[in-house]
Amino acid sequence: MRSRDRAPARLTHRRDALEIPNAGARLVLVADTHGAPHPDSATHIAAQRPWHILHAGDIGDLAVLDGLAKLAKVTAVRGNIDVHAPGLPDAITIDVRDLDGPLVTLLLVHIAVYGPKLRADVAKLARAEGASIVVCGHSHVPFIGRDKGIAMVNPGSIGPRRFHLPIVFAAMDVSRERISMHHVSCETGLRWAP
Repeated sequence: MRSRDRAPARLTHRRDALEIPNAGARLVLVADTHGAPHPDSATHIAAQRPWHILHAGDIGDLAVLDGLAKLAKVTAVRGNIDVHAPGLPDAITIDVRDLDGPLVTLLLVHIAVYGPKLRADVAKLARAEGASIVVCGHSHVPFIGRDKGIAMVNPGSIGPRRFHLPIVFAAMDVSRERISMHHVSCETGLRWAP
C-alpha cells in the first residue's frame, strides 16, 4: 500500500446532525475535485435540487467549497491532498433525521476502501458510530456496494479526469420509506451506470 493511500494514524472526527424535510430530501455526494471541478458540474448538481452536499475529500482549492455552497449547504472532510485545510476533520458521522426522528447515520471519510472492500479501521469506526452507510472518495472510481454489512458509496470524481474514469457525482434520496442512490455524469447531466 502506498503511503498516500493510508488513512491518517489518528483521525480527527466529529459528529453532526442533518435535519431534512419530512417528505424526504436529496443529498448530492461529491469527491476528488482537486481544485478544478468539471465546468458543467455546478449546473448538473443544481439540476438535482440538493438539500445538502457532502464532499468526501481531496478538495484542492478550498474555494471549491464556496462554489458548492452557492447550490446548497456543504459538509466536507479533508482528503490526503488537503494538507492546507487543518480545520476540516478527517471523518464526520452524520445523523440524518426528519421531524419524526432518525432516518440513517452516514460516515463521511476520504479513504475507506481497498478495492471493493471496506477497510477494517473504517468498518470499525462505522460500527462504533452506528453508521450504516460509508461515503468515501480517493479512488475516483464510482461505485455503490456493500461489505462487512455496511453500505458504501464512492461518488467518483467531479475533478480532472483520471485515466479512463468517468467524471461523475452521486445523488442519495433519503426518506422515511427508503434510501436510494445513483450516479450522474458531469458531462451529460444524465444518470450514469458502469
